Amino acid sequence: MKNEIIYAHVNPDNKLIQYYNIQNDTQFIDIQHKGELPELNFESLAQHFQEGNEIDFLVEQLPLSKFTFEGFSVISITDVTLQHAIEGIRNALVDHNYQTEAYNHVIQALKTLSGNGDLEFGLMPFLTVNNKLVFDNQDFSQSMLINSAKASNMEEEVFYSLVDKYKEDPRPIFVSSINEDQMAKDPFLRVLKTAGVCSYSVLPVYYNTQLAGVLEVYSSKEVVVDDKLLSRLRPAMPLIGQLFQYSIEEFNAKMDAVLMDKFTALQPSVQWKFNEAVWHFIQQNKQNKKHKQIETVTFKNMYPLFGAVDIRNSTTERNQALKEDMHVHLLNIIKTLKGLRKFVHLELIDKLIFNCNDWIVRISNVASSNEEMLLNEFLAAEVYPFFSVIKVNHPESAEIVDDYFAEILPETGLAYENRRKLEVSMQLINMEVSQYLETAQANLQASYPCYFAKFRTDGVEYDIYIGQDIAPNKPFDLLYLKNIRLWQLTSMVEIARLSKSLIGEMPRPLETTQLVFIHSNSIDISFRNDERRFDVEGAYNIRYEVVKKRIDKVLVKNTSERLTQPNKIAMVYFNAEEAKEYIEYIKYLQDLGFLNDDLEQLDLEELQGVSGLKALRVGVKYQAKGKRKE
Repeated sequence: MKNEIIYAHVNPDNKLIQYYNIQNDTQFIDIQHKGELPELNFESLAQHFQEGNEIDFLVEQLPLSKFTFEGFSVISITDVTLQHAIEGIRNALVDHNYQTEAYNHVIQALKTLSGNGDLEFGLMPFLTVNNKLVFDNQDFSQSMLINSAKASNMEEEVFYSLVDKYKEDPRPIFVSSINEDQMAKDPFLRVLKTAGVCSYSVLPVYYNTQLAGVLEVYSSKEVVVDDKLLSRLRPAMPLIGQLFQYSIEEFNAKMDAVLMDKFTALQPSVQWKFNEAVWHFIQQNKQNKKHKQIETVTFKNMYPLFGAVDIRNSTTERNQALKEDMHVHLLNIIKTLKGLRKFVHLELIDKLIFNCNDWIVRISNVASSNEEMLLNEFLAAEVYPFFSVIKVNHPESAEIVDDYFAEILPETGLAYENRRKLEVSMQLINMEVSQYLETAQANLQASYPCYFAKFRTDGVEYDIYIGQDIAPNKPFDLLYLKNIRLWQLTSMVEIARLSKSLIGEMPRPLETTQLVFIHSNSIDISFRNDERRFDVEGAYNIRYEVVKKRIDKVLVKNTSERLTQPNKIAMVYFNAEEAKEYIEYIKYLQDLGFLNDDLEQLDLEELQGVSGLKALRVGVKYQAKGKRKE
């Protein structure tokens, strides 16, 4: 049995924390019990586990005085500082806090990663307002350059022009010692020098081939940013790119929230109700000295429609693309190592080739984000430093080593090609489907006003609410509900055809599934001011939301088959009357040539808290026939 402990130790030389993995192997210890072993009550043990006092319980039931231990244990200590630093950056992303706290964690992790206590780091994502750069060094940046520019009262326009100029030609900048000649060429160096910075470097950071910001590396001492340091930082760059992208998205969301709160108009179909609420709020606060809360905007007896267009097996596709890229990367390492034999004769080359072949076998069985993390740790600890040392000590090998590093650039390298292709394909589908729905729902409003909300997942989901309460001045009839249900089914056919037609444009072919949830009863919805969205009201109505969230991966009863399949439309329902109406729509669309003659009526597996689900499933026709009759 092996027990692992992570031990943190402050290096007295550089004052940085180092991490060690301490493994205690106790398999060589023999345990004997004096007398007869007592029988454990596992129900009681489980109860104590829940209460957190299981150790006291076990000591009472199995007193150590009754046991003898003979043998020895093997303790292994491994330096895992690099892996721990990368994991620290990854945890900052997982925590979904992309402001000051996360930036401080990332900067500390970068210092640990660098192994140099004299180095400091700055993070500067490129935020924009109306396509113009802005900088928020309080919440969304931790930049030495921004702080220095503000302290020196550099004019904003001058500062922004410097950054704009850099954006036109983003490249690494290395200044090991700031002197007068360099300050004459680059004015920004003067403000850094005034702030006590002696050496300063800038590394461009990308997210999905787009420049997302820059990483600053600086010190109050003369420090050379060399290949060895860059190789230690390289595994962190994609994660910093992700952090920058999340920061940009959060900044944009913050902007949108203020716009929505202060200026932006809501959908015309519901804005009248908000206008009434605001008027009541103004009146009440004029008449009362005590400040009253604005009333909750509610629409009663609304008929909901839910649809989901999902990318088939998106997780599997991601893992497959990752697996293929990792395979390409490992083959490239082997090719580079073999090429280096011409310049250097080291046993370590054969050992690294062996490790790479071992990794190829390993990822052929399973490839996931966890395997990617472990492979990156192997690369950071063994491959990158090896190549960097060989390049420095054997300059004639530089071309081979540089070719390798060019192939692992996320933006252009072959080692990321499959993941880039997958991302492009997914974005193409989602963009086209979103545009189709936006256009279609705008036309739909002409028949009867309704509320339409679209959400991005791996695919696209949408909610529609229609009913009398949304348009008090226009009499509502169930024929409008029937019309929108028929539209929903027809639009799913069009979306299936649209996504099928895009396959030829996709660098990595993907298929979509189409899902509809049929709910015949009306529900009440209220606008949640805290989340700026509509939500259902009441226990029964909340059940609708629960079902809606769980049906995307539901299986056909007594099978392992997913309900949602490519080239088909699935419609989930509870009772036969709901299905009856949709079967009429299906027959109509079959006659028009939109759907195949393969309608299935299926029972579905029970979900947590949900039973009695059924479904209709029908195939989509992709032939030319399928236009509405005049």
